[in-house]
Amino acid sequence: MPKSIKNNFPVTGMACAACAAHVERTLKGTPGVKSAGVNFATSTANVEYDPSQTSPLRLQQAVRDAGYDLLFNEATEEVERRQAENYRQLKTATIWAIVLSAPVVVIGMFFMHMPFANLIMLILSTPVVFWFGRRFFVGAWKQLRHKSANMDTLVALSTGIAWLFSVANMLWPSYWLSKGIHPHVYFEAAAVIVAFILLGRMMESKAKGNTSSAIKKLMGLQPKTVMVIDGEGAQVEIPVEQLKEGDTVMVRPGERIAVDGVVTDGSSYVDESMLSGEPIPVEKQAGAKVYAGTINGTGSFRFRAEKTGSDTLLSKIIRMVQDAQGSKAPVQQLVDKIAAVFVPVIISIAVIAFIIWITCDHSEGFSHGLLAAVTVLIIACPCALGLATPTAIMVGIGKGAEKGILIKDAESLEAAPRINAVVLDKTGTITEGHPVVENVARFREVADSDAILVAMESASEHPLARAITDHFKAAHSVEVSGFDSVTGRGVKATFNGVTYYAGNRRMMEENNIPMTAEVAAEAKRLSDEANTLVWFADASGVISLIGITDPIKPGSAKAVAELEKMGIEVYMLTGDNEATARAIARKAGITHVKAEVLPQDKSEFVEKLQNEGKHVAMVGDGINDSAALAVADLSIAMGTGSDIAIEVAKMTIVSADLTKIPEAIRLSKATVRTIRQNLFWAFIYNIIGVPLAAGVLYPVNGFLLNPMLAGAAMAFSSVSVVTNSLLLKRR
Repeated sequence: MPKSIKNNFPVTGMACAACAAHVERTLKGTPGVKSAGVNFATSTANVEYDPSQTSPLRLQQAVRDAGYDLLFNEATEEVERRQAENYRQLKTATIWAIVLSAPVVVIGMFFMHMPFANLIMLILSTPVVFWFGRRFFVGAWKQLRHKSANMDTLVALSTGIAWLFSVANMLWPSYWLSKGIHPHVYFEAAAVIVAFILLGRMMESKAKGNTSSAIKKLMGLQPKTVMVIDGEGAQVEIPVEQLKEGDTVMVRPGERIAVDGVVTDGSSYVDESMLSGEPIPVEKQAGAKVYAGTINGTGSFRFRAEKTGSDTLLSKIIRMVQDAQGSKAPVQQLVDKIAAVFVPVIISIAVIAFIIWITCDHSEGFSHGLLAAVTVLIIACPCALGLATPTAIMVGIGKGAEKGILIKDAESLEAAPRINAVVLDKTGTITEGHPVVENVARFREVADSDAILVAMESASEHPLARAITDHFKAAHSVEVSGFDSVTGRGVKATFNGVTYYAGNRRMMEENNIPMTAEVAAEAKRLSDEANTLVWFADASGVISLIGITDPIKPGSAKAVAELEKMGIEVYMLTGDNEATARAIARKAGITHVKAEVLPQDKSEFVEKLQNEGKHVAMVGDGINDSAALAVADLSIAMGTGSDIAIEVAKMTIVSADLTKIPEAIRLSKATVRTIRQNLFWAFIYNIIGVPLAAGVLYPVNGFLLNPMLAGAAMAFSSVSVVTNSLLLKRR
């Protein structure tokens, strides 16, 4: 049994950031829970727990005891249905609240002296406050039962007090008239506040749904059904959930691929842009891998299912994006602390404002004090604070996923903008990671020379042999005899009584192969260009020189140029010799190179740069890069690399295209900038709004904020934060 399990659970009933903080404290206090983070924007709890000490059922009970609910056995569709139903109810309540509030405002502002004005306003405002706004009172009561408070508490207190005070003034106006004060009623304020806050909640709910659109798009990529080939060769359509590893799947033109697998028959071009961000379709033939969610082109093929359900690459990407969107940035810790005490502090400020008004203003102190207290309760908005960071993170990480950049957590989003040094592993990161023939220099014409070379290398197990056979595959087939593999040198064989040699320079020298000045000069030129040489010769001399390289990826030089333009130093690490390393670095435009590096030296090099005060990103694709990835400030894995490197890294470039790295840094900078903007406006809003609502300007210029304007401002604050986050999608 695993030591701990990590899970994302939907949480319902949260009205603001204070709710999220309360649920998080509850989960952290549950025995067996190692860590918990609750995200108000996604309405999810990311919990790591020991299954031997607790279970989802116990977690659910703990959250329910706190006045909320945690879902663990509902399907995604059910959770989405609940969210859609909540939005529909909010929309209905908002429309009716606005319809009934409008005449109350008109009467309260322009026709307050008409007959039965107060009675009409009472009749119209009561259903708005206590029926369409009942969710606020229900939520506040739940919080009171659990000795807590949240945004619902503020709304229920403010609107409830305004309505009760108005009823009292309407029924017993003589009390105020005896003191020479006109008995004001605030039915329009109570009704409009509820209408505005409902409108804000509705817009917030809609916008929050848009921030998670990336996840919904990813989830929609997998088809519901799949065509399999049964034991008798017939095509049978089954639900994708019933598909098993080893099943043969038929893919027709234009269809989405259901699971990961390997092509067994047929060929086509497949659009993998939803995984890699690359728009060019990829050719698929027998032996090629295909992935769930990708779209087949005009051809058709069959493939063997290898990974199904939660094991597919698409499922892993969805899980990674969900975990990342639910994670918290370090700056969020401060916001969480503020949110935890926000509501009690606001209630205290409202009470203090009320007392000061009564003490300082003996004529209308009670009326103005009550108005100020109500306005303070209304204008305060922990929601804006609570939404500032997570909405930006959700949009940023979702945008990255659409571009083939998988970001594991919010911490790496914050780390990326500080990066001023990028360390690149050479093989598989800057280069393609597999050798190909780049140059062929011919010195003598020998009949069937290419065919002889292919026949010799086909029998060799050397890694370079595959590159040669692939390059000369068009050569016709010949039979060689006397094949011999000489360790550390090359191979030799006989054809039509002539012995041929294919290997390194030492093999040529040991077999006394004549070498002209032309051959020596060409060998030096190719070596200087980072070619590994295979010499092909017979006893008369060198027939040809085969230059083999690990070619740099098409986007490597462009990526390096972009990074340097951003003021980021680029370093290349490789185990190759100095000459080869310099040649590759020259092609990629890299000036800082460290050659002949052992795997264990890579992490030391990263630490050395960090000790010099640099913030370092390490980019690699192999197991030998994992130690360096672990110590870097930001670790980036190539998606075509080893699972270990991808597991260790904080970011993964699905397409292994280096140009995605500057793109990821730009995206991170934009996201962090949005977070700071959101937090600035959320803090400024509350810092300015609350004192204004309390009446701080009244002694100066007689200004006292209208509760209706406070309600509108409060609704606008949350919506503006979410809208600003959504603007990230267009950047």
